[in-house]
Amino acid sequence: MFNSKLFIPRPAIIKNVKNLTYDTRLYRLAFKNKSKASSSTENDYRTGQFVQVSVLGAGEAPISICSSPSQKGSFELCVRDVGLVTGALAGLKKGDELGIRGPYGNSFPIDELRGQDLIFIAGGIGLAPLRSAINYVVDNKDDYGRVTILYGARTKEDIVFASELDEWSRQKAFDVFTTIDKPQDGWSGNVGVVTTLIDKVKNQSNVKAFVCGPPIMIHFTIKELLDAGWAEQDIITTLERHMKCGVGKCGHCYIGGKYVCTDGPVFTYAQINEMAVEV
Repeated sequence: MFNSKLFIPRPAIIKNVKNLTYDTRLYRLAFKNKSKASSSTENDYRTGQFVQVSVLGAGEAPISICSSPSQKGSFELCVRDVGLVTGALAGLKKGDELGIRGPYGNSFPIDELRGQDLIFIAGGIGLAPLRSAINYVVDNKDDYGRVTILYGARTKEDIVFASELDEWSRQKAFDVFTTIDKPQDGWSGNVGVVTTLIDKVKNQSNVKAFVCGPPIMIHFTIKELLDAGWAEQDIITTLERHMKCGVGKCGHCYIGGKYVCTDGPVFTYAQINEMAVEV
């Protein structure tokens, strides 16, 4: 873990800031104080986990780690400017300091799926947590089968990780399909919501689908997958709840007998059904 003291943030330094869109940035971070013990566990996180990010004077917010655990010496967060904490974070620059607690939560079962075909379906900034798993697969591509990425954004200006989508499309055994909601000048690709891309892949045995994005996108994507014959246990998604403490103590994210911050945020659709939670 990053920190054995659950509620005390560790200071981290912003090593780089990259604008992904007009309101979304990619932050590369490294911890400020590195001991022999901490440096050995700095990248001890798993795909799908999140951290609690604190900005002095603004508060704290949960943000998914979007870098691969195979990346050493730093980690990355993709942040959209939508609230008090993320707005304060948007005002920070290279060399500034913030606080990090975590990593928290379970993870995508990516190591358990070696040898299988994988499908990643993302909407908007939902590509960020899936990017962690995708790049992990890229770094270990001989261990996996065919990889398909379906990504949808509202407009071409809202596409995050555009250069990486191009890079992934050039990877051996990777298929990448990108779409925007409505026709737009300067866009010659697919048009329509991301669910319109599902017919480009066929359900097979020995394949898992990872779904991440806005709640409405997750709802209709899972419905389309189920209608296409996918089994509930083969659909893996994330739940969004107000994860205040991150360690299952405050109860803000308790739903269906589970704490999203500790039992999740990653669940199969079969597990979600058992929790009687609507997505």
